[in-house]
Amino acid sequence: MIKIYFKNIFEETGNFSLFTGRFFKEIIIPPFQINEFFRQCYAIGYKSLPLVTITGFIMGLVLTIQSRPTMTKFGAESWLPSMVSLSLIREIAPVITALICAGKIASGIGAELGSMKVTEQIDAMEVSAINPYKYLVVTRVFATTLMIPILVIYADFVGIYGGYIGYNVHDNMSIYRYFSGVFEHLEFLDLIPAVIKTFFFGFFIGIIGCYKGFNAKNGTASVGIAANEAVVSASLAIFIIDMLAVQLTDLFF
Repeated sequence: MIKIYFKNIFEETGNFSLFTGRFFKEIIIPPFQINEFFRQCYAIGYKSLPLVTITGFIMGLVLTIQSRPTMTKFGAESWLPSMVSLSLIREIAPVITALICAGKIASGIGAELGSMKVTEQIDAMEVSAINPYKYLVVTRVFATTLMIPILVIYADFVGIYGGYIGYNVHDNMSIYRYFSGVFEHLEFLDLIPAVIKTFFFGFFIGIIGCYKGFNAKNGTASVGIAANEAVVSASLAIFIIDMLAVQLTDLFF
């Protein structure tokens, strides 16, 4: 039983590695599906803005309201804008936004490609001399890799503004003074590692969603299974990448 379990793990890891390796091969070989890529950017990026906006605003608002009493006890209330902005930019906004996108985007990609696999639409594309991997996988993975960092940066600004609203729930501070406090201790090196790791978040959200959908088994139940596995695997990958990114940032920055 244990032998079969580990065999399945190694087999799945090997198949995923080959699937990922094919992406780097197909991405440099023409023709390039530019129209489909922009359509996926719209679907992945623009249509995720309302969810990211609400999530980012609530993150900043709640973090500020919850942290204010503790900061007040130590007489460090003036440090609150800096603390909130650093917490959001370095860790909270990238991870939470990526997890939200994993739930929305990875599951959507897994379900969409899974249904196409079950209904033999992918096989029909191959018969029609269309490369389904390039059209379905490359465009989606490239779009998630590009859009997730943009959504995270947007969530940073929305979260910081949410922190401003949260600060003014119990006190009054001008927006100029608040943002002066935000940028007072914020350095460029605080932003670089946080943005770099979001590209990896986006890549693995896309590639895992595509892999699970592209390899869905026959039967309508497999579509739901593919979507569920895509969310779970992408969320786990985000935590692993974040753990590695924190260790590398500690070493080099």
